Amino acid sequence: MKKYVTYIKAACLSTALMLGATACSDYLDKSEESDISATEPYKNFTNFQGFVELLYNNIPLFDKGYWTNSFNWGDDEIISANVNYHMVYKIDQGDFWGWQSEFDGWGTGWLDRGAFDAYKKDRFNKGLWPCAWWGIRQCNMGLENLDLLTDATSEQKKAIEGQLLFFRGWYHFMLMQYFGGLPYIDEVMNANGQLTRPRLSYHECADKAAADFRRAADLLPIDWDKTSISVITNGNNQRRINKVMALAYLGKNYLWAASPLMNYESTGSREYNREYAQKAADTFGELLDLVERGATQYELVSYDKIGEVFYSYGQNGRMPGLTEVIFRGPEWDPWQNTRYGLALQYVPTPYHPDGGGNNLSPCANYVNNYGMANGLPLDDPQSGWDKTHPWKDRDPRFYNDIVFDGCLITDNYQNPLPNIELFTSGASRDINTASRTGYALKKFLHPTCNRYDDGWGYSPQFTIGLSYLRLADVYLMYAEAVAQATGTPSGKVSACQLSALDAVNKIRERAGVEGVNAKFTGNLDSFMSELRRERAVELSYEGHRFNDLRRWMLIDKPEYADKTSVEFTRSGDFDPAHPENNAVSGYHEEVIVTRSYTEKHYWMPLKKSDCNMSAEFKQNPGW
Repeated sequence: MKKYVTYIKAACLSTALMLGATACSDYLDKSEESDISATEPYKNFTNFQGFVELLYNNIPLFDKGYWTNSFNWGDDEIISANVNYHMVYKIDQGDFWGWQSEFDGWGTGWLDRGAFDAYKKDRFNKGLWPCAWWGIRQCNMGLENLDLLTDATSEQKKAIEGQLLFFRGWYHFMLMQYFGGLPYIDEVMNANGQLTRPRLSYHECADKAAADFRRAADLLPIDWDKTSISVITNGNNQRRINKVMALAYLGKNYLWAASPLMNYESTGSREYNREYAQKAADTFGELLDLVERGATQYELVSYDKIGEVFYSYGQNGRMPGLTEVIFRGPEWDPWQNTRYGLALQYVPTPYHPDGGGNNLSPCANYVNNYGMANGLPLDDPQSGWDKTHPWKDRDPRFYNDIVFDGCLITDNYQNPLPNIELFTSGASRDINTASRTGYALKKFLHPTCNRYDDGWGYSPQFTIGLSYLRLADVYLMYAEAVAQATGTPSGKVSACQLSALDAVNKIRERAGVEGVNAKFTGNLDSFMSELRRERAVELSYEGHRFNDLRRWMLIDKPEYADKTSVEFTRSGDFDPAHPENNAVSGYHEEVIVTRSYTEKHYWMPLKKSDCNMSAEFKQNPGW
């Protein structure tokens, strides 16, 4: 993407004066310097694309924004008992103010970094809040100056406009899902005009974002490599905004607008909004029809390659994702993937070279979402789950994602080592330096990434990175939208032959899990319980759960309040080669954290400085 960044440095003054500001209006204000070198960044496709490249540079990394990170803020993960500065701890305490840099002295939250510089390749200063407001302004400046792009083909002009519209919609959407309806900024703001902009309802914002996403989808190609506009970057366009990305976020924007929380904010109804659900279903149907027909470069990877969706190993730093990842952020620091920089949410003790500290353990209550290979949830009487053999015959994704008692902790290391001890008094059960819950996470690690095999580093190079959106998520969002729009799991849309049930089962089949049992397909509520569980399993620990629980208006419900550990002792003969078959006794769960939420926790609080700008810019309820 570097090859387009050639436009004259002086032109950057048009945005440079906003970089040190903190309030949203400061990123949106128009200053006199905005007119310096008015034509240089926009005069031809190469220069204009260089202007657009800054937007890619300012996609924040939610998974690597600090030395250690926490971004799973639902009921899914818990941090070491002696750590109180991570955002996940603040969320557990109900302190949602902690997202703001003013209240986060350590700088561990990814929504708001203390510093911001749009031109640096530095994950430490790319928080969502400043990146979004700055990016919205950048988009509006580009759109306002499209007429200056005279030295370009029609295809090139469409690509520039489509990228700008996508990013304007994306930045607004990313803010809206955390804060609710906001002013939708669709012009370059004058210093005297921004303070009177009122907050719109969520639906009003979603409609404006939808218009941007729809127009972007109509303008952009499916694959840049198959156009005449990417000659100098052919083969390096995987991250460039395309039609598939725009359709995916158009559908997601509509589904979020349909969701109970967003519908409640806009209409007062706590139910799904069927009109928006239908729009989401139609959009996802349009996209999945392209995918199912092989008309895109995207498809689900086979499950034996699922790890490569999240990491690459020994492939010269190739970014992970294969054909499944649709939208992701940049990768600035290769050393961050080594044993010296790898964020600890990826490294279960005793895998980590330092032996522990700042560990994030999967909560037992959340791991219970991983049902049985027969497709049934653990608590179903016919599932076959047995507390004396709790790891046996589980969903294959359980074995791929979760470290449980008795698992081998090395790959090629030759010296004999004990299997990991995660029973109640085991060596890897320490609330401060090891597992707090009886589980550890391995979903995002190559098997040699531990302190014994030492398989992480520059040789062979190990590269890890999570995405904002992948194709499996699209199938599940399609299923949710169609089910809610039609009122039945068997519902379809005209553009796609898959029913809601088909879409869920396609993801399960890929993982080797039986489909949704007939007992859950007779009515919408039963199907939704399985769909929610499927999202919890397939998208586990990828940063989705917190927003899902909020938009479903479930985050304050008692069944999602407790974070638990699993307690047991080993019994009978221990088989180190097949730990899934080992017997235990005294198996039970214990509550280690109870979160006390009210309806105010449906939304994050806005910055007080922004709310003080105008009576029209109201704080969220309860804050």
